[in-house]
Amino acid sequence: MKDSVIIVSGGVDSITMLYDYKDKIALAVTFDYGSKHNAKEIAYARMHCERLNLPHLIIPLAFMEQYFKSSLLKGGEDIPEGRYDDENMKSTVVPFRNGIMLAIAAGLAETYHLSHVMMANHSGDHAIYPDCRPEFADAMSHAISAGTYEHITLFAPYTNLTKKDICLRGKALGIDYSETWSCYKGGEKHCGKCGTCTERREALRDAGIEDTTEYFG
Repeated sequence: MKDSVIIVSGGVDSITMLYDYKDKIALAVTFDYGSKHNAKEIAYARMHCERLNLPHLIIPLAFMEQYFKSSLLKGGEDIPEGRYDDENMKSTVVPFRNGIMLAIAAGLAETYHLSHVMMANHSGDHAIYPDCRPEFADAMSHAISAGTYEHITLFAPYTNLTKKDICLRGKALGIDYSETWSCYKGGEKHCGKCGTCTERREALRDAGIEDTTEYFG
């Protein structure tokens, strides 16, 4: 039953979820919030939604780039290179990004008479991003339910999965991960050195997937 709206970025996790739960998804939404890699991600999100014949909205959130501070946003400091860990990637946190996006997605769900909002957070995000952690997902689900007539809930089935686990699901689904975007720098190719590129490489390797991503380094 198509009863859900999914937040889809165009990255590995949300594209996997898009295919994994395509029979549940009635609407996909992507947010253009001024990140350095938004344009790359949006192109892939649009492509996959078109391929699955799913309605797809792209909603601008220009105020986040204008008023928030993060190295992930245009005009912010340089994206750190190295491991995908707490101290190294902390500068990429966009304050309460998922909370803002989920609130809008909940409004869309109520508007279109849908029952669930879907988010593709995973366990590798927990140390770095507070709005990806299980306690946030649980609290947000309760808040969305309490704040909507239809008691809409948050569905976040990847919360306790690793990136490798997600890639294994994608492997079984036949997803070509070269048609996704991870690099926070948003260049012509993946930089191969930032935390998200490192995490991507390791997850694909550990899942036994040939990495056909084009990297600079």
